[in-house]
Amino acid sequence: MKTETGYVAGVNGNLIKVDFEGSVRKNEVGYILVDDKRLKGEVIRINNGEVSMQIYEMTNGIKVGDPVEFTGELMSVDLGPGLLTQVFDGLQNPLPALAEQCGFFLDRGVYLDAIPDRDWEFTPVAKVGDIVQAGDTIGTVPEGLFTHRIMVPFTLKGEWTVKSVKEAGTYNVRSTIASIENDRGEKKELSMIFTQPIKQAVKCYAERLRPTEPLVTKIRCIDSFLPVAKGGTFCTPGPFGAGKTVLQHMQAKNSDVDIVIVAACGERAGEVVEVLKEFPELTDPKTGRSLMERTIIICNTSSMPVAAREASCYTAVTLAEYYRQMGLDVLLLADSTSRWAQAMREMSGRLEEIPGEDAFPADLEAPIAAIEERAGKVRLHDGSLASITIGGTVSPAGGNFEEPVTQATLKVVGAFHGLARERSDARKYPAIHPVDSWSKYQGVVDMDIIERARSILIRSTKVNQMMKVVGEEGTSAEDYIIYQKGELLDSVYLQQNSFDPVDEACVPERQRREFGVLYDAMMKTYDLSDKTEIRAFFNQLRQEFLDWHGTLFESPEFLEQEKKITDFYMAKVID
Repeated sequence: MKTETGYVAGVNGNLIKVDFEGSVRKNEVGYILVDDKRLKGEVIRINNGEVSMQIYEMTNGIKVGDPVEFTGELMSVDLGPGLLTQVFDGLQNPLPALAEQCGFFLDRGVYLDAIPDRDWEFTPVAKVGDIVQAGDTIGTVPEGLFTHRIMVPFTLKGEWTVKSVKEAGTYNVRSTIASIENDRGEKKELSMIFTQPIKQAVKCYAERLRPTEPLVTKIRCIDSFLPVAKGGTFCTPGPFGAGKTVLQHMQAKNSDVDIVIVAACGERAGEVVEVLKEFPELTDPKTGRSLMERTIIICNTSSMPVAAREASCYTAVTLAEYYRQMGLDVLLLADSTSRWAQAMREMSGRLEEIPGEDAFPADLEAPIAAIEERAGKVRLHDGSLASITIGGTVSPAGGNFEEPVTQATLKVVGAFHGLARERSDARKYPAIHPVDSWSKYQGVVDMDIIERARSILIRSTKVNQMMKVVGEEGTSAEDYIIYQKGELLDSVYLQQNSFDPVDEACVPERQRREFGVLYDAMMKTYDLSDKTEIRAFFNQLRQEFLDWHGTLFESPEFLEQEKKITDFYMAKVID
């Protein structure tokens, strides 16, 4: 392909205006040549022989007249074996290798191969003469815990005939392992690596399905009251310090998925360092080994160039689609989409677009929806099911959920887990507000009885607000019992002890068992009239439930404590 060239006509921060002649397309990659360095950028607007490019590097030293080379290729990532356990920036540069080459301060214009140059044990699946299409499997290699499929590139159109394929053996990741040809005589040589444009959704599947199966996170508040479906979407907005990062760690550790991808798209460097330090130390409950063995981290802090922050989300979701195409369930956690939206606001301002609310782009909902809609549960051509579940945290200024990013996100997600400052200050984990939050999915417990329990919680909240005005003395015994029932539900079921090795992860069977006992206790009418007696009864019942949480499921201690709880509250029930 002929390389088009141009020259810099204007500089505004990381937005560069380039005059050119020839043919250039949107989202094409270009390089600005300055100080013997090639600075990577992407075309975001084309207008009468002038393009606007966002540069993924610091733009110091760029001046009018500097030459620009357009590659003819879209902004893409490399896909192949060797991605797991790695830490990339938003452009898929491996950060450990980059730090080893550049030291503590990364140099501009340095781009490294994302996939390590190593050999893999290849086993062919396709045979000479087979008809294949995009996304079909040519062969497999073992990658850690998984069988990694070597696939036909996702960008190829139509049907192709396999002309040759290597025998089983050890080959370099970049050596040719197969060749294919279509009916027009076009030939392609395939290696274990291919590229995929990050802003083109992968659709190499037979059918897109409605997400109905719950994604088990072993967090009671989520699985029972505010469920997420495999292939669904959810958002977790909350003020700073409300526990978003801790909650994401527990979701990554305990969720019933195969691959976890964490996109730190603009968080402060200190918080990202915390992720990088703690994730390798998290023990995978499935294997007993490091969680990093099935994790990829995309790391773009708020101190990195603003344009790369935007690319990081697209890079992460493209990697997720790659592993979904292998028949795996993937969980993508983005932290935080507010910083990603701020990057788009900065670029929109420099493009002199008409601003929307709070100066965010007027079409803010479109890019958010473009990311969220790439989640989903699919049936592949071989009949296997796979999914991508996307969860994004939002950091609204002052914890204001009415701000544009939160509202635009709520329009396209299936579950809303709003973190409350007062709950985090009260050391409640998770600090998800059970009344303000909602979900459109089915959970692990019958949603009809969940709604009845939620109605008691709502009535309890109203009584609590009334008590703040009239005091406990001005509240009837009936209302006070309702208040205590809501507090019981909140303290023993909607909260967990993340430091307790048993209570930190609650399997669905245990959730159904414990909620059944709790629901029965909440629905009973008690022979209690004195507020002191009411308070003492529910405090004791609360402690018995908390003690129950610390026992191993179905152990003799578990069964004994269950009987103790039942006998305790039944003794006060009015027949």
